[in-house]
Amino acid sequence: MMTPRENPALLLPFILLASLACREDSNADELGGETGTGDTGDIETSSSSDTSSSSDTSSSSDTSSSSDTDSETTDSETTDSETTGESELVLTSLEPLGSYATGAFDEGAAEIVDYHVASQRLFVVNGFDQTVDVLDLADPNNLTLADQISITDWGASPNSLAIHGDRLAVAVEALDPTDPGVVVMFDATTLEYINHLVVGVLPDMVTFSPDGNTVLLACEGQPADDYMVDPEGTIAIIDVSGDIAALTDGDVELADFSNYSLANLDPQVRVFGPGSSVAEDLEPEYITVSADSTTAWVTLQENNAIAVVDIASATVTDVVALGFTNHSQLGRGLDPSDSDDAIAIANWPVFGMLQPDSIASFEVGGQTFLITANEGDARDYGNFSEEVRVKNLDLDPEVFPNAAELQADDQLGRLNVTDQLGDIDDDGEFEQLFGFGGRSISVWSSSVGLVWDSGDQIEQQTALALPNSFNANHDDNDSFDGRSDNKGPEPEGVTVASLWGKPYAFVGLERIGGVMVFDLSDPQAPTFVLYTNSTRNFMGIAEDGTAGDLGPEGLHVIAGVDSPIGEPLLAVANEVSGTVTVYRIVGE
Repeated sequence: MMTPRENPALLLPFILLASLACREDSNADELGGETGTGDTGDIETSSSSDTSSSSDTSSSSDTSSSSDTDSETTDSETTDSETTGESELVLTSLEPLGSYATGAFDEGAAEIVDYHVASQRLFVVNGFDQTVDVLDLADPNNLTLADQISITDWGASPNSLAIHGDRLAVAVEALDPTDPGVVVMFDATTLEYINHLVVGVLPDMVTFSPDGNTVLLACEGQPADDYMVDPEGTIAIIDVSGDIAALTDGDVELADFSNYSLANLDPQVRVFGPGSSVAEDLEPEYITVSADSTTAWVTLQENNAIAVVDIASATVTDVVALGFTNHSQLGRGLDPSDSDDAIAIANWPVFGMLQPDSIASFEVGGQTFLITANEGDARDYGNFSEEVRVKNLDLDPEVFPNAAELQADDQLGRLNVTDQLGDIDDDGEFEQLFGFGGRSISVWSSSVGLVWDSGDQIEQQTALALPNSFNANHDDNDSFDGRSDNKGPEPEGVTVASLWGKPYAFVGLERIGGVMVFDLSDPQAPTFVLYTNSTRNFMGIAEDGTAGDLGPEGLHVIAGVDSPIGEPLLAVANEVSGTVTVYRIVGE
C-alpha cells in the first residue's frame, strides 16, 4: 500500500531556492504583491487592505482513514456551544440516498443541477443529449427520469441552468462558440417554453438574483482555437421582474470591460492572449449575487481575478487581482510530481495562481463574504498554449543554482506551470515559477480582500482519507498520484448553505472526486468538517460505468423545509460519470 512520504527527497539547497524564488521583499513586489498576516499572509496579492489575520488551520490531525473503502472523514471538534434547541445540531455526515445514471461516460451528461420545490424535481444540464434532464425527487432513494427538454432549437448545448420560483433559465452556447449565445426561459412546472434572448458569447453560467428580479449570465467569450477571433467577455443582465414573454433582445444589458486597459488595470490581472484587448482577454466564469440583489461578483478564472458588477447600472465597477499562494511556506505545500510514486506534499519554490472557477457568497454577523474554489485553468489552444513543464524551462542559475536536480521528474520537473509569468527581466530565464490553481478554497471580504485560505489542507485530507488513490484522475481508477503534476484534486464547485444556524461550504473535488465540507461560522478561521468520497468505487472500471460517481461539477443544497423528506439534502451532478447523486445531510 502506498503511504505518505514524510520527508520527500527535497534538494539540499531548497531553503536557499525558496528564499530567492519566493521571497516577498523583492520579486513579489515587482509583481505587485503585498503580504498580510496569519493565514492570509501566504497569498501574494494586491488586494491586502481588507486582509484579516487568523490562526493556521491548514492541517487537521483529527482526520484518519485506513483504506479506500472507508472514505469519509470527520472533524470531531466541530461544535457550537452558543446555540440552543434544534440549532445545537451540527453537520456530521453526508449519507448517500439515490443516484441516477445517464449511461454516458465522459460526455458532460450531468453538469449543473438545481431543484424545483413545487414539483419536487431536479433539473440537470445534459450536454451529451443536448437536453435539460428532469428527475423525479419525490423519493430520494429512487431517482427517475421524468422528462427531457431538448435545447437544440436554440443552439449547440446547454451549459448551465438556474431556477427561481417557477421559472427556469438555461444558458445555451451557439453552434459557433464565438457567436453570441442565448438564455432560454421555461416554466419549471409545465416545462413550456416562454422566451429566449440573445446574450453574450459563450454563456457559461446563469443565475437569478436572490429577489428573483434579475437573470445574470457569465458570457466567457473564449477565443477560437486558432486565436484569430477572441470575442469580448461580458456579463449579461436581464430584468425579469415583469412579463418574461414580452422581453426582447433589446432588454438584455451587457456589462463589459471596455473601460479597462493595461493603463488602468491592476498589473497582477493576467492579460496575455496574443493580439487580444483587455475586454477580449477577460473571461467571466461564474457569478454570485449579494443578498440584497444589488452587487454581483464574477470570477475571471484564466485572468486570476474577480470582477465586481453593479447590477442596477449593468457596470463593471472593479476588477481585482487575486494574487498567488506561496508554496514555499508552511501549510502551503503541494505534491508536484506524478513520477515519484508517493504522497509527497512539501514546500517548494513555486507560486500558485488561485484561478477560481466557482464562487459563492454568504453572510456572518451582518457582513458579506465570498468563497472561491481555486481550481486553476491554463489557456491551451491550437495556436497558443501557456502550459509548460518546469523541466522544459530555462531557470535563472543565480536563483536556481541546482536547476538540473530541481528539474528532475521526481522533483519539480513534471509540474505544469505557465510560461507567461516568472521571467522577470525578460531574458529567457525564469526567476519564478507559477503553477495553475491554488489547490485550495479562499474566503474574501465583499471588497475582495483576502480573509482566509485553506492552503494544502485539501490535499492533506484526501491523502489521509484515500492513501491508495491520492491525486487520482476522474476517468481512471488506476491513476494514483496521476494529477499531482497538474492542479492536484482540483476544487471546482462550491456552494454555501445555512444549516441549523451555521453556514457550511460544500466543495466538489473534480479529479479525485467527493465532497468536502467546511464550517464557515468564523470566516477568518473556517474549520474542516468532513470529506466523503463513498460513492466512487475505486475497484470499478470508469468507462464501463462501474466506478460510481466521477468528476463532481454542480452542487445544490435543498433546505429541509423544501425537501421531500423534511431533511436537508445535497444534490451532486458528476460530469465524467454522467450521474446525479442525492445525499441526506445529517445533523446530530
